Amino acid sequence: MPELPDIVVYIEALEARILGLKLERIRLASPFLLRTATPPIQAVEGKQVRSLQRLGKRIAIGLEDDHWLVLHLMIAGRLHWRAKGAKVSPRGALVAFDFSSGSLVLTEAGTRRRASLHVVQGAEALEVLNPGGLEPLEADLDAFAARLTSENHTLKRALTDPHLFSGIGNAYSDEILHRAQLSPVALTGRLSGESIDRLYQATHQTLDEWTERLRSEARGGFPEKVTAFREGMAVHGRYGKPCPRCGAKVQRIRYADNETNYCAPCQTGGRLLADRSLSRLLKQDWPRTLEALEALTRK
Repeated sequence: MPELPDIVVYIEALEARILGLKLERIRLASPFLLRTATPPIQAVEGKQVRSLQRLGKRIAIGLEDDHWLVLHLMIAGRLHWRAKGAKVSPRGALVAFDFSSGSLVLTEAGTRRRASLHVVQGAEALEVLNPGGLEPLEADLDAFAARLTSENHTLKRALTDPHLFSGIGNAYSDEILHRAQLSPVALTGRLSGESIDRLYQATHQTLDEWTERLRSEARGGFPEKVTAFREGMAVHGRYGKPCPRCGAKVQRIRYADNETNYCAPCQTGGRLLADRSLSRLLKQDWPRTLEALEALTRK
């Protein structure tokens, strides 16, 4: 799922291409994408783009008369900038927004349609779509600490909860926790002040560095290679590969469609965290240390 760095770079690319232009036409190929009926989608055609902003992991395009197009790409949705009039279809491009400069196209891989488009009018209607998470790059340490400890969750859950923090998902939470050398299952209510400070610094450093890296990769073009698994990440998507800090193999916790990656020596004092699928299989034989896991895999 595109997260804060990806959304920021998307918005910057869109500002360079559509800000100040009129939205000439919307071509909707998949009716399941549109989640609102009022105002009708045709109401925004012919209106000028006045602003763009990020609402958590959503992209909000502001038009005349306080109309808003709000896109949530979810896991498999992606944006593309194509020649004006680019084709749309229910199996490929789900919607196209036509401007004089080209067409903004939304695609979604796979068959599960999770991406969404809301058309709303007015500040109150827009705010309903805002999960309300704290902006991590705008908050000072005290505000960050207060939000982090407002509920007692695991660090992984707290960072990825859109009602607590804005724009952080599965990928960058892994990278932040690795940089901070904190366990993904550590409870927020038990963190020391020093650990919270380390997490705060790691959050800023990780999000700032990756935003700059993605800007550099785009080189002024439209970001077409948006993915959760990027070369240069320390642990996310790197299960079984060496940790760049200590060289130990990156581990994982799998649950449903999600996977948490971490380094045991760097983050958990060498203790392996139980992976649900393997824990059910091995039961009491689940290894607790890297050494025990290595011994098990050699049998």
